Amino acid sequence: QVPLVESGGGSVQAGGSLRLSCAASGYTASSGFMGWFRQAPGKEREGVAALYTGGSSTYYTDSVKCRFTISEDNAKNTLYLQMDSLKPEETAMYYCAARTSKDWVTLRLSPVNYDSWGQGTQVTVSS
Repeated sequence: QVPLVESGGGSVQAGGSLRLSCAASGYTASSGFMGWFRQAPGKEREGVAALYTGGSSTYYTDSVKCRFTISEDNAKNTLYLQMDSLKPEETAMYYCAARTSKDWVTLRLSPVNYDSWGQGTQVTVSS
């Protein structure tokens, strides 16, 4: 598994922005899929955004398209999630995840396809 450490969570008012970071020890370009997930109390964990490290394509759940941006810095082994125009209903614990297998998957935002997880960082959006 890949050690993952998230940071950057916090409290923000509706319409505000946050940038989450995920330090991925030993995970480099072309290592496979990485993604961001979130889980609110009493709800299932859902995929927010994903990419294939070193690739050009990014994937988003419909509700965050045009507001969130996933990116990577391979030199720093870090994954980012820029979140703009945040909404109160997006209050949740946000998790970084990595798929240690390098193979391609179609369900890129499904938690079942990821086997390394960080401890999570809390994002709270107030109205």
